[in-house]
Amino acid sequence: MKLSIGLLAVVFAQSVAVANDYTVKDSPQQITITTPHLEAAIRKTGYVSGVYRQTFLDRKTGFRDAGYGLDIADWIMEPGSDKAYRDRLNKELIYRFGNDYHGKTPKRSIEGPQICTQAKTLAPRVIRGKDFVAIEQTFRYRTAAPGKKTGSLWTQRIVFPAGTRYFVSMDRIDAVNSSDAMFLRLDMPGHIKHNQGDSFSEIYLSYHGRIPAREFFQNFAPDEKFNYRRDKNKPPKRFIRAYRLRNRSTGKPGPWLAGMTLDPSVVHEAWCHQRNYVCMIHEFGGRPVKAGGHFQAAFIVGYFDSIAEMEKVYDRYAGHTGLEVSPTGWKLTR
Repeated sequence: MKLSIGLLAVVFAQSVAVANDYTVKDSPQQITITTPHLEAAIRKTGYVSGVYRQTFLDRKTGFRDAGYGLDIADWIMEPGSDKAYRDRLNKELIYRFGNDYHGKTPKRSIEGPQICTQAKTLAPRVIRGKDFVAIEQTFRYRTAAPGKKTGSLWTQRIVFPAGTRYFVSMDRIDAVNSSDAMFLRLDMPGHIKHNQGDSFSEIYLSYHGRIPAREFFQNFAPDEKFNYRRDKNKPPKRFIRAYRLRNRSTGKPGPWLAGMTLDPSVVHEAWCHQRNYVCMIHEFGGRPVKAGGHFQAAFIVGYFDSIAEMEKVYDRYAGHTGLEVSPTGWKLTR
């Protein structure tokens, strides 16, 4: 059966659960959301943006994320080198490449600072609806490369729909600068802390396949293997990156933790490499943007029992890049 264009334009939360099933605790340091299926914390101070590290609890299995946080935001960037003006850059904006840490591809920061480590304080806003709880937070970039303005606006919305083991999120940049290929760097779903694969058994990349943990026992550069670039790789039907959790104490397998970009065409580059941890950097955009314009991407992040389940959920929401939220409801937009 064909769906109308109008129906394809939006996707609404569907569940019999209600907001009374959620608890929201608001402290000076963080907002903690507890649902029948999940628990998550959004930090206000310190390491901010996205869901804070190891607070994302799957209540079905008792597992938590194994890294430094989920949907974590960094700089606004573009292709090219900053070597010509590096001596005039704020130290935090300098981007060194040609190494195992960042690979060979020249890139440079347009605006900073890195939100997660340097914004220091955010003011997340809670939005409650009849069958969801959402968080919205923003940040205006305050440093810039020579010849660039400061003040581009980052907006992140995270929706916890009733009855799911995942959240829906969006990251958006409203730009004050122009660029031929502006992109935002995120961690998606998030990095993986491990010691010889003790926290995960395998990784799944929809554009590559399943990869055993042993492939990440030694460090390698992001462009050596498992790298995705829009200019070199055909976009997959679904853009899914996931890791299968493993109990550190018992070695028993747990659920998959996946990050899914709902429109594969927005992905500029995606890393999956080892640098003392598995680095899951994700860059979206990478196309011309004029000052006053914007670009955005929407994601599903959460727990799944199988790759087939991920694909089923992905297909329900596929094709969207935006996320709107109000107390009356939430919807994904194209």
